[in-house]
Amino acid sequence: MVIRMRHTRAHTANRRSHHALKSAAISSCSNCGQSHVRHTVCIKCGYYRGKQVINMVQKLEKKQAKLKAKEKEEQK
Repeated sequence: MVIRMRHTRAHTANRRSHHALKSAAISSCSNCGQSHVRHTVCIKCGYYRGKQVINMVQKLEKKQAKLKAKEKEEQK
């Protein structure tokens, strides 16, 4: 079947002009100065809007304990 009305390049480009991706808004942490994506917790210190949301020290200790247990299990 033949296309009755051909879409020109200009009309196609105009339609696709809204398909562009916008870059993520990046801001710096008020606590440590690390850059992070807006409206998310800082990955380095665990603070969001001046309040501590995640205890990063506790999280790091838990991760290290898990790795130690895994290494012990692999040695057996």
